[in-house]
Amino acid sequence: MTLRQDAEQIIRSALQAAMPDTAVKKALATAAFGPGKLVLIAAGKAAWQMASAAVEELGSRIDSGVVVTKYGHSNGPLASLSIFEAGHPVPDENSYRATQAAIDAVTGLSERDTVLFLLSGGGSALFEKPLIPPEDLTRLTQELLSCGAEITEMNTVRKRFSAVKGGKFAALCAPARVYSVVLSDIIGDPLDMIASGPAYPDSATSAQAWDVVKQYGLTLTPQMRELLDQETPKRLDNVQTRITGSVRQLCAAAEKTCRELGYRPTVLTASLSCTARDAGVMLSNIAQYYRDSPESLAFIAGGETVVHLTGHGKGGRNQELALAAAPGIAGIAGAAVFSLGSDGTDGPTDAAGGYVDSATAENLKGQGIDIFSVLQNNDAYHALEKSGGLLKTGPTGTNVNDISVLLLKK
Repeated sequence: MTLRQDAEQIIRSALQAAMPDTAVKKALATAAFGPGKLVLIAAGKAAWQMASAAVEELGSRIDSGVVVTKYGHSNGPLASLSIFEAGHPVPDENSYRATQAAIDAVTGLSERDTVLFLLSGGGSALFEKPLIPPEDLTRLTQELLSCGAEITEMNTVRKRFSAVKGGKFAALCAPARVYSVVLSDIIGDPLDMIASGPAYPDSATSAQAWDVVKQYGLTLTPQMRELLDQETPKRLDNVQTRITGSVRQLCAAAEKTCRELGYRPTVLTASLSCTARDAGVMLSNIAQYYRDSPESLAFIAGGETVVHLTGHGKGGRNQELALAAAPGIAGIAGAAVFSLGSDGTDGPTDAAGGYVDSATAENLKGQGIDIFSVLQNNDAYHALEKSGGLLKTGPTGTNVNDISVLLLKK
């Protein structure tokens, strides 16, 4: 098999291992619901897949519900559930409409009733009822995305301006019980930060939110300043939570497949957290150190990098990571680096990530493309497109961070 074929097989096995179906069914098999109504609310990029698993497991026990996921991530009707597709990473009118439908579905429930809340990454944009004008929320979200803030910093701020984030949705469900099943897309699985924690007490304070605002120079209106001073719920007595998966599954599956393909794998971390360019350079530095190894090696890193926007091109953090590795592995026989988002989308593009090998830099140079200039313009998509390095999986049905792999094949 070629390096590219090895990469594609590793990707397939890793994504399959991270699918939420089995984990959701396992979480529900032991769940004890009340004698009243069971209302299903699912939000996030993996919402449809998680809801589908719940319908298979519980069938007619589910009375009604709402599913909200990203555009293109729904695979059709599910029993009596209302399916919505909405904007990500910036919420839009469909986000607000879907969230209001979810609020309506849980309004007026009694202590005999249960809300089955299926949550996955992407919910911060998809599941939203803003307490500020939508245009102010859109501008804030764009500022947070472009300034390089980490996901936990972004959510610390965003939940202050929401009627459902920071534990507020669980409060709206009361006195009904909430059984929450969470697919984690944040390093360390902080339940109050995944999708901004709609059904979990908020550990972050207003002071910490102000620190983020000051650090990145975010623009706030007087109304936003007032809301930032208000504390979020610090205790919820009607919620039980189960985590179903994380990026560690991706790394473990990739490690297993690499070994089966003849590589000696090393999982570097499941907590990668730096700029995409630095991560790409780091992997290429490892390639340079081990370039003369007599055996095939694989180095695996899971996590989530960030991109500092310095240009106006097209791309995502995984595409940028891969392209940043290309100059460093140039000319190293049998070297390749690939990186992708487990949800199948990387930034505002139709690609899941990027793939480069020892010939990529020379290939692009021959087309008159300077990689450094491309990275400065954040235009990795078009460069990878010209080198045949875009990875396209389509929506995968899961969302557990990113995985980046260096292969050295002998």
